[in-house]
Amino acid sequence: MMNTKNIFRGLITILWLAFAVSSCESYNEELLDGIGNTREFSPIGLTAKIRNSTTVELDWGVKADENPDHYVVEFSADDPEFKTIFKTINVTPSQLPVQVALEGETTYSIRVKSVSAAGLEDSKWSITTATTLSEQIFFPIKDEEIQATSVTLRWTPNSNVTHILLQPGNLNHTITAEEKVAGVAVVTGLTPETNYDVTLKNGTKTRGTLQFTSGVDLTNGIIVNPGDDLNAKIAQASAGSRLLLMPGNFQTTGEVILNKTLIIRGVRPENRPILNVKFTINSGLVNLSLMDLELKGTGLNNAAVVTVSGASSNYGDILITKCAIHDYTRALIAANASNSKVASFTVDNSIVKSVNTNAGADFIDFRNSHVASIVLKNSTFDSCSTSRDFVRVDGVVPANGGFSGTGLKTTILIQNCTLYNVSNLTAPKRILYVRFLDNSSTVMNTLIVSTSAIYTNHAATETPAFSKNYYYTAESFMDATIPLNKVDATGVTANPQFVDAATGNFKVQNQSMIDNNIGDPRWLK
Repeated sequence: MMNTKNIFRGLITILWLAFAVSSCESYNEELLDGIGNTREFSPIGLTAKIRNSTTVELDWGVKADENPDHYVVEFSADDPEFKTIFKTINVTPSQLPVQVALEGETTYSIRVKSVSAAGLEDSKWSITTATTLSEQIFFPIKDEEIQATSVTLRWTPNSNVTHILLQPGNLNHTITAEEKVAGVAVVTGLTPETNYDVTLKNGTKTRGTLQFTSGVDLTNGIIVNPGDDLNAKIAQASAGSRLLLMPGNFQTTGEVILNKTLIIRGVRPENRPILNVKFTINSGLVNLSLMDLELKGTGLNNAAVVTVSGASSNYGDILITKCAIHDYTRALIAANASNSKVASFTVDNSIVKSVNTNAGADFIDFRNSHVASIVLKNSTFDSCSTSRDFVRVDGVVPANGGFSGTGLKTTILIQNCTLYNVSNLTAPKRILYVRFLDNSSTVMNTLIVSTSAIYTNHAATETPAFSKNYYYTAESFMDATIPLNKVDATGVTANPQFVDAATGNFKVQNQSMIDNNIGDPRWLK
């Protein structure tokens, strides 16, 4: 009986030892593998970011004690099991991060392994994925090739393309063999002054997209030539008319008085008419649109671009879009007309430079007049109001000719704008100096550079809502030590790497800002 027990115990001991030895061998293999004695380290921290729609940027960490000869990177298109390898490249550590051009509208599985320089086994694969966007083989449309009913479209010659779709209207242009080789097609049948979305297709795959606005319909409006008397043309026009200004330097200078609803626009965006004028708005005007104009204030004494003058009036929407405005000594808009209201003031897709240079006003300056909405978007403001506040809305009570405290409200939106050297010379000047009793402000996707300004330190100005704003040499916007400063706690400090700010070229070279759509979109392309 004792012998049987001893034999049984011995068998258990032998089995336990065998299991322990086996476990230790397995553990040692993993340990040796992990410390790199038998094979290279696997790449760690592998990331894949899409750049420019169809290019993937790969990066991973390389430890100081690693010395791989190179890495092998394999791509599989819409195939997570890597049954078919679409592309293979070798990458050295010095080439990281590496960018690889791929095809559009495809989900790529990507794996990377290390290859030893010391004869060790290759590492195990590290795996990630990336989905490319639509390709972009379209070239930018030349402004002079956009007409009222046709457009010339260009793409990389001899590319595989089949047809072009335009919306609205569901226009379908079949690409001929000659157009395919040349990379050029003229599409007709457009509706004038219509915003079009264009898609270049190869069968079902998208190879490029564009947006444009078709040209001005010259049959719908009053044509005004540079030699005409602009004031006389305005006087003759009925309310609601469109004045279509041809390219050139207009002879009319000085004050232009407006007392009726008008659209004043240039005919050719690439060759704007040049006006050396200031606009004064009097009672009778409801809406005003200034479009595709170059406005210059050179030689005009103490001139604001737009002045709201008529008292006790209700004005509608004042719009400035696709304009270049420069060299005015006073405000972009000045509104001190008592007991008057403006529904909205909007600046869109414009470049404004050296406006409000004499320190006699604020840049957007509403005092006795109430404004319900101020919108600044997709625009650049360069060296404006350097010694004064940027947006001012006063809280004038009814007894003094205003509307503060009556239940009315002022809202302000600054979105996708680039502000450079604004409100900078006297600290701290404010981007938002809003004293109207009920107010709200939002600043988003905006880039502010080279200024000592703050957003606001006034008790009546509600703390703005902030989202995705970037700053450079503009520390005060996030400096909580400044008394009463209402800071952007979510802001990011980064150098936009402008091409040449001194000459007005604010093209951004900081890839993170480009990816996050920060600032005036014209500088992100």
